[in-house]
Amino acid sequence: MSIKLPVVGSVTWTDLTVPDATTLSAFYSAVTGWKSVSLDMGGYNDFCMNAPKSGKTVAGVCHARGFNADLPPQWLIYITVGDLNASLRQCRKLGGKVLRKTRSLGEGRYNVIQDPAGAVAALFEPKRPTAKPRK
Repeated sequence: MSIKLPVVGSVTWTDLTVPDATTLSAFYSAVTGWKSVSLDMGGYNDFCMNAPKSGKTVAGVCHARGFNADLPPQWLIYITVGDLNASLRQCRKLGGKVLRKTRSLGEGRYNVIQDPAGAVAALFEPKRPTAKPRK
């Protein structure tokens, strides 16, 4: 069985970080039909926004706390890259900014950048599956 990795160059994830994620998750539920599901962040809840029919999580609405405290209140896309370190070097070389330290997730690692025009996006490198030893 093979694990399907996100395609390099695709938008892998989208989330919104705002001061009041509770109110905004309710807003987007009413406007889009998404179902809001609480996600414990250790002392507060962020929200997974799930498609109404499939129940699949399609986006996140997050509080501007902790690691997200300084993110602007905008939808942030996560673009899949093949080599995060190489992409961050290219970002700096071409006049962009790396806005924070790289953060690891269970699914991979990411960093938030700002392009030369001022737009913000995240670059995401998925974790490669490790081969299982043969018996």
